[in-house]
Amino acid sequence: MTPDLDSLATARYTKTGDLLKESPHLAPWRPTVGIAPQLTDAELVTLAMMQAMLGFTSEAKWLRHARCHLRHLFPYLPQQPGYNKRLRKVAELLRRITRLLAADTSVWSDDVWLVDSTPVECGGSRETVKRSDLAGWAEYGYCASHSRFFWGLCLHLVCTLHGLPVAFALTGAKADERETLLDLLAAEPDLVADRPGQTLIGDKNYFGRGFEHQLAEHAIQLLRPARKGEPERPGAPWFKPLRQVIESINETFKGQLDLEHHRGRTPRGVIARVMQRVLALTAAIWHNDHTRQPVLRSLIAFDH
Repeated sequence: MTPDLDSLATARYTKTGDLLKESPHLAPWRPTVGIAPQLTDAELVTLAMMQAMLGFTSEAKWLRHARCHLRHLFPYLPQQPGYNKRLRKVAELLRRITRLLAADTSVWSDDVWLVDSTPVECGGSRETVKRSDLAGWAEYGYCASHSRFFWGLCLHLVCTLHGLPVAFALTGAKADERETLLDLLAAEPDLVADRPGQTLIGDKNYFGRGFEHQLAEHAIQLLRPARKGEPERPGAPWFKPLRQVIESINETFKGQLDLEHHRGRTPRGVIARVMQRVLALTAAIWHNDHTRQPVLRSLIAFDH
């Protein structure tokens, strides 16, 4: 492993440990009397982040790799069933540590946000759709950028121009992007209250007078390309290059973090695996920011 990865893992473990000391209620519930787990929650979060960062979609292969190469960081490693069971219980902890890292960067206060959604496919055959525990949440949708139908979910992402995740949500594939964005803003009123005059850049799907009026109530200015029949809107020369920014962020999730190969089969499993990848991207940007490297929209190139 590289020194950079070791230092990132150590910093991640320390941050998570400090968060759990300040907010012990974030840890999964355990009976008061019993045997304490040999792999702590802080170690589990660090291990999950490194799995996504190093591109292991198979938990069994990841644990075999960790036993060979990461014993100096994790003296004890569980078997795959135990790792999977515990990972599904720490989704909220993964979300909280992701936000803690994001807020601890110099780009957190950027006054321009990008918003978009990307497919999270959960099944490729009719039999899978019929038998999946995700039925009722996952659904058929259409991905215009790839001109294809898919069955699964959508990851809705609000991020800075550097690709730092600010807010995100998982919904069914047919969920309205505008309603999801408004729900995200309503769920975290302090996020926009502390940023008067925020600019939000989206694609043509983020349209409507009522929608723009609701954003204006949050003191958010929406910039988007004009739809067919509309006059040219402000900021038009910037949309094409900025569109490349959001596409590169989505490509980081899919190309480097294997978002489409998450292998989740239950709602809790999918949520945990998506959270792993959001945490990995945030941690890479956080690490670059604190080590004064360029805050790129792609991951640090770690060897494994």
